Amino acid sequence: MRKKIFSILQYVIFLGGGIFLVWWQLRSMTAEEKSEFNNALWSVNYWLMIPVVLMSLLSHLSRSMRWKLLLEPLGYKPRLKNVFAITMVGYLANSAIPRLGEVLKCTLLGRYEKLKFDKLFGTILVERAFDFVCYLIFIGITILLQIDLIGGYVNEKIQAMGTASGLPFWAKLILILAAVAALFVAIKWMANRFPQNKIMVKLGSFLKGIGAGFASIKNLKHKKMFIVHTIVIWALYMLQIYIGFSAMEGTGHLSIKAAFSVLSLATLAMIATPGGIGSFPIFVMETLLIYSIASPLGKAFGWLIWGANTSIIIVAGLISLILLPYMNRNKTVGPENID
Repeated sequence: MRKKIFSILQYVIFLGGGIFLVWWQLRSMTAEEKSEFNNALWSVNYWLMIPVVLMSLLSHLSRSMRWKLLLEPLGYKPRLKNVFAITMVGYLANSAIPRLGEVLKCTLLGRYEKLKFDKLFGTILVERAFDFVCYLIFIGITILLQIDLIGGYVNEKIQAMGTASGLPFWAKLILILAAVAALFVAIKWMANRFPQNKIMVKLGSFLKGIGAGFASIKNLKHKKMFIVHTIVIWALYMLQIYIGFSAMEGTGHLSIKAAFSVLSLATLAMIATPGGIGSFPIFVMETLLIYSIASPLGKAFGWLIWGANTSIIIVAGLISLILLPYMNRNKTVGPENID
């Protein structure tokens, strides 16, 4: 009886958390933004949004399969349904608190599959670094496709991210890399200087685990499939926008080149604010101005795509939170293994 009550309370808390997240995101909007969001919802051809929703889910599934490939060199073979569910929970957490999802993903997968947190976290860092390189390549393709139209604009937005602190983007990136490298050197020196210190022993073990996670990229057994999933993920992101153009009057004539541009700038918006809330529609609006799309329509389209993807994350994330204990009810859940 006590276990049943605990399970009910657990699901009530999860559901309440999801409702709070919806309320929190809507509360963060201004009255004007809410009006634009509502107008976008009422003027959409929802039949054309069905493939957008399916593509969004497929991109998350492909990302889960890619993460699973990174875990294989570590000797980990978690079940895909667990990896996918935990990936969606991670997205749900990131929509509220940036980077919380990465920690939660490692914690949950470690718990349900009995895996080491530090090695899992290493693979997450590999994924993020690889995605950043892919994003730079995508921007390069966008510029080459329409260098006279979008090249300067994309460069201006990237530079703006760095100059907010008075430094250019490239300098900020170098400083971050240098700081990370200096931190690792300092920790290594302290570990050698105080080899018996308990904190140093645990920290050294954690860093070795992260290093093992990074090493998984060069020890991949299915490198081609890893690349294929990466291409599929970015292609699905872009096709969501391209098909979304046809769902609203006034944007249906836009080409695949415009979809490249929107995705390039919209990705920056996802970095700027949690889940892209508020910034996503603005970045989309400014991008579509280049293609002579009026501001209200451009922002409404931004709200449409953001709303569709955020709704999927909230719904799928909540369902995953609820189903995870059931999917693993016959497994002994405990701390990750320490092998």
